[in-house]
Amino acid sequence: MKRQWALLLGMFGASPKKPQSVPAPVREIMTRKYADKGRFIEEKLRARAGQPVTHKWRNRRWATLITVNLLFVVSFWLDIQILEGALTGSRFVGFHLIDLNAALQVMLAHKHIIVNLVIGALTVFALWVMLGGRAFCSWVCPYHLVSELAEKAHLALVGKKRISEHEFHRGARTLCWLLFAGLGFLSGFTVFETLSPTGILSRALIYGPGLALAWVALLLLFEIFYSRRAWCRYLCPIGLTYGVVGALSPTRVVFRVEQCLHEGDCRKVCLVPHVLDITIRGRADAEVMSLGPDCTRCGLCLDICPNGALQFDIKGLSRLL
Repeated sequence: MKRQWALLLGMFGASPKKPQSVPAPVREIMTRKYADKGRFIEEKLRARAGQPVTHKWRNRRWATLITVNLLFVVSFWLDIQILEGALTGSRFVGFHLIDLNAALQVMLAHKHIIVNLVIGALTVFALWVMLGGRAFCSWVCPYHLVSELAEKAHLALVGKKRISEHEFHRGARTLCWLLFAGLGFLSGFTVFETLSPTGILSRALIYGPGLALAWVALLLLFEIFYSRRAWCRYLCPIGLTYGVVGALSPTRVVFRVEQCLHEGDCRKVCLVPHVLDITIRGRADAEVMSLGPDCTRCGLCLDICPNGALQFDIKGLSRLL
């Protein structure tokens, strides 16, 4: 319970803490791994040099994200009524679906409960409880994909020392969530939906581009030249909403300390590297640990891990591929 509470606080912006004590089984694993330190370092260097990055999970994720968003486009343009609407609100073969954050914004703005809204939100809630909460961000959200591509440009510029990296406190996302909820309630208008790059890109793909794309372009430029993945890391209320849902999900990424070489490549590619703080030597307090609700289940850490220390897992069942 203490660990789960710490993970929730981490999602709202608290910094990870080093465990005060390490259980005997974990100490035994670490002692065994470092008994021959020279051999361990040699194994680490060999694994880093010889293990190719497969991009298996990234490719699956990109294919899923593109397919879902294209299904909206095809359904609209061919009028086949399979997936109608946009990501913020839709119908899938007659079933109402609505983004959880959008549903909250609408109900706060209108100040009453709308039955179809509740039905759509409960359906989406159940779906993402099963699939892993913030998996919505990496497997469905169109802004995540374009921001991921912009990140490559940002890292290239940082590598050439043309720009420097700037970070913000992760608690800013919680403040943004409260700010937009308050604005919706006080104004009677869904303020966030006019600024959400998720909704803007989804609608632009389906119905055609509009002036709102200029806001998305500004966000991407900010992320390329100033702060890596700033919207998703520090600002987006949608990620926080789905993170809370993910706290209930059995679908997770787990870390196995015995297989870890502590080379740190996973933290370099992660959108939310604080969830991988447990991969730092001396930070794990159990043999197998979940990365927690703020993990987007994107699979980038699985693709780059040279020793299989990170794996998808369904709680209570055997782990996935």
